[in-house]
Amino acid sequence: MTLDRWPDLAVIELLVGVEEHGSIGAAAAAVGMAQPNASRALQRLERRSGVPLLLRSTRGTVLTPEAALVVDWGREVLAAAERLTASMAALGTTRASRLKVAASQTVAEYLLPGWLADYRERPRAVEVQLEVGNSVQVTAAVVEGRADLGFVETSHLGRGVRSRRVGTDHLVVVVAPGHSWARRRSPLDAARLAGTALVVREDGSGTRDALEHALARHDLAVAEPAQALGSNAAVRVAAMAGVAPAVLSEHAVREALDSGRLVRVPVDGVDLSRPLRAVWRDGARPPEAAGDLLGAVRGDEPARAAVR
Repeated sequence: MTLDRWPDLAVIELLVGVEEHGSIGAAAAAVGMAQPNASRALQRLERRSGVPLLLRSTRGTVLTPEAALVVDWGREVLAAAERLTASMAALGTTRASRLKVAASQTVAEYLLPGWLADYRERPRAVEVQLEVGNSVQVTAAVVEGRADLGFVETSHLGRGVRSRRVGTDHLVVVVAPGHSWARRRSPLDAARLAGTALVVREDGSGTRDALEHALARHDLAVAEPAQALGSNAAVRVAAMAGVAPAVLSEHAVREALDSGRLVRVPVDGVDLSRPLRAVWRDGARPPEAAGDLLGAVRGDEPARAAVR
């Protein structure tokens, strides 16, 4: 059977929630749906699409490999729907009352929601229009004027932007519980990490860039990846499925580590930290609202939040 009409975005959001929260009940609560209704909605999607989405057992519910792909694609659809909604809302506002922000995936998924919540409490807060991409795409959006302010997780910015450090992120090596590394008694060294085919983010992402530069400081290059994927969720799901070890932000794997679906592998002698940076176009003065948002990110008082 094939889908004869557009899938319900609420059900796609629910399926993504199952991957993020680890159960239908938790996902249903997150989207404000009763669990029986959520279960029926997912079963209808399975029947209509002909794609098996969930593996159900007495121990709970997990996504099938096919569902992991649907979740990855679904995130893009939901992000596009959010952009559509934000853009339609912005049609009635003027440029002066909007702040265009671009953010890399890790920042957008795990950090920016809290930053924006703090920003909206400020007296001069304006509407924020968000664009999400990898670090290279975010920098390009700033340079080309599509974004007033960007947030990336890399030190290697290229020309055309100025930056300010706003925090630090840490990458971690993770494996499925059944992987041999989950039982290691000693940390990985740089050579072993570099020589292993990993599941990694795509070229241009801050996560991939940070890993490559961390190993380059040891005169090592990253091995040909087992898979290179375009989102944190896709990398995380591949690692949980046992495809290969993965390297991701600690923010992206925290829930999976807490639930035991992934195991953290210690690494010795490799600095996997990376800076979080705000960027804006060199030679252009960002709008006042950009300074206010940066102040919220840094916890400054509103009067100290100017960007220069």
